[in-house]
Amino acid sequence: MVAGAAAIAALLLVISALAACAPPRPRTVGHVFVINLENKGFDETFGPGSPAPYLTRSLRPLGAQLSQYYGVAHESLGNYIAQISGQGPNPQTQADCQLYTDFVRVGGTAPQQAVGQGCVYPPDVQTVAGQLDAKGLSWKGYMEDMGNSPTDARTCRHPELNGRDETQSAKPGDQYAARHNPFVYFHSIIDSPACAERVVPLDELDADLADVSTTPNLSYITPNLCNDGHDAPCADGRPGGLLSADLWLGEWVPKILASPAFRQDGLLVVTFDESEGDDASACCGEGPAPNSPLPGITGMGGGRVGAVLVSPLIRAGTSSATPYNHYSLLCSIEEIFGLPKLGYAARSELPCFGTDVYTARG
Repeated sequence: MVAGAAAIAALLLVISALAACAPPRPRTVGHVFVINLENKGFDETFGPGSPAPYLTRSLRPLGAQLSQYYGVAHESLGNYIAQISGQGPNPQTQADCQLYTDFVRVGGTAPQQAVGQGCVYPPDVQTVAGQLDAKGLSWKGYMEDMGNSPTDARTCRHPELNGRDETQSAKPGDQYAARHNPFVYFHSIIDSPACAERVVPLDELDADLADVSTTPNLSYITPNLCNDGHDAPCADGRPGGLLSADLWLGEWVPKILASPAFRQDGLLVVTFDESEGDDASACCGEGPAPNSPLPGITGMGGGRVGAVLVSPLIRAGTSSATPYNHYSLLCSIEEIFGLPKLGYAARSELPCFGTDVYTARG
């Protein structure tokens, strides 16, 4: 018995020593990186014939695949706005705001929905960016090609108020799309000097990733119209679609995964705004919005797109079939940072990412 007790004690000492040498596992996420690609349905992206080998065969095995993740609107812009504010679509955002007009509000309704129509929301309509500011946390939007116009601002670039959006079509050397940059659709952001400091070209991301202290708590990353898979072929002659999007992911995602902030307590989310050709599919009880009876134009949602999440808090090679959507993403970011829920992210029946996703927690 004495020898047995001694052996057990020796084993416990070894386990204790190994635990002391292992890097500590974060208990919570402290840095979130969101990448949105464009217009691809789940089967096209993750099916056996997928032209995205980095996303499906290299990145997906590192974390969790959400097989029942949905867009919430058509066209693009309503999905991006939903992700940072919880606001539902209206006819102008469903048309991708060809004219960059003020949102004209005629009222309000639960949950925290501005009733009206238009593109640029009034200053009192909240976003997760404002929430983070109020809590002393940091955020940035990194927009590829934003700084490539010879005439427009390099940062916080957006059309003139009540003017035509000239970024609706890509140009060689400048494939930035304002409609894929939700931050410039809120007066609370574009009317603030912080917009020029926080809504910046993608090429600033490299330097910011170099140190935990320079990496924002929320990094919202948008490729250009070729690299997000939207255009095919692209204005610069590249093939576009998932092929070009996957090559872009293979360049930028390893930089994020190798960054000190991600390795410390990061969460990477890669998803798509909407599923092209799937106007009806929705989840999570999504119904008519106050400004649009059919958020998906011909149906309730933006289609099934799927998502891949990677984090030290997520076991590699896992999956979840829990239904989620872009409001769930906002809800989950707000839970991570201890923020109140905005708009449709506040619905009690909406699922936020839980233990089905954070499988390495503890």
